[in-house]
Amino acid sequence: MTTKPEENSKSPVPEAPGCNTAAKDAILQVRGLRKWYPVNKAVTFFGRDIIGKTDLLKAVDDVSFDVAIGETFGLVGESGCGKTTTGKLILQLEKPNAGNIFFEGEDVSKLSKAGMRNYRSSVQAVFQDPWASLNPRMRVNEIVGEPLAIVTTMTKEQIRKKVGELLEEVGLNEYQSNFFPHEFSGGQRQRIGIARALALNPKLIILDEPVSALDVSIRAQIMNLLVDLQDEHNLAYILIAHNLATVRYMCHTTAVMYLGVIQEMGETEEVFNNPQHIYTNALMSAALPSHPDIDRDEIVLPGEVVSPINPPPGDVFQSRSPLDVDLKHKYASTRPPLVQVGKKDHWVVDTPWSIAPENMKVKLEAR
Repeated sequence: MTTKPEENSKSPVPEAPGCNTAAKDAILQVRGLRKWYPVNKAVTFFGRDIIGKTDLLKAVDDVSFDVAIGETFGLVGESGCGKTTTGKLILQLEKPNAGNIFFEGEDVSKLSKAGMRNYRSSVQAVFQDPWASLNPRMRVNEIVGEPLAIVTTMTKEQIRKKVGELLEEVGLNEYQSNFFPHEFSGGQRQRIGIARALALNPKLIILDEPVSALDVSIRAQIMNLLVDLQDEHNLAYILIAHNLATVRYMCHTTAVMYLGVIQEMGETEEVFNNPQHIYTNALMSAALPSHPDIDRDEIVLPGEVVSPINPPPGDVFQSRSPLDVDLKHKYASTRPPLVQVGKKDHWVVDTPWSIAPENMKVKLEAR
């Protein structure tokens, strides 16, 4: 009896602006990722709309980036820009319409069942709301131990011991494993979520707004815990956040998203110290200064936030730019690429109406 040979998931990683395809330290490489949702579906006949029109909500549109081992990649942008959808695509909670995700050089879409099980163990998540992400009917030892019970062959006693070690690693006590989630504070519940994410010894953790639901006094503790765990376990993170101070503190590389498209990307300090795109400068101008005596003019973008349903065909930012837009320019109808500016690892969508003039550039305080 012959068996069908397993498809080789090792594929060449395509080139992409802002990405170092040859980098040996990249654990995750995303290329041309796209997620479009059909809305207002039309009645079709042989693939053609005959009644109504099918619109497309373009949540993620041709997104590419790399995540290095032991480093944090930040995705920042206003609500609805596609950050969380990107995270769901990487977690395989959603399937992309196009593009590829490479993990340790392997195309995730071509993994065998065993390979996909290993991938799901290696890529974990910490969610925004620690209350909603924990089952209120389960004790902490069940919540943290569930991944171990499903994936490993550990005995109940071994799982109990491992759960105690994980709780102590995130700053809780072993005896608290018998408590229910409602018996903990918000910060403690987030620590439980982090312990659960660590249970299977992952290599990459997606942090979806991990501190935004917490009190300000607790945020720094959780951020420092995440940084310490990263150093200890050589973890890679993808941090999805609105708070620019959180991104600047935790991230090695930062990408700014608008309407499903990356507008600017580079080393975090380079992006924060020398923001090029008007949208990046607008986000930074809206952030609270580090001291109340610091006066900063906010950049207010004209118009309303554009719907991701059938966005502009060219540069998606053109309808929000305070500068004049030449509708005859090629990038008014064709998607502009990321181009390199200044330092080696700084990339931006470069159009006549997207690059901030000197009087719009925001100067942030030093870290």
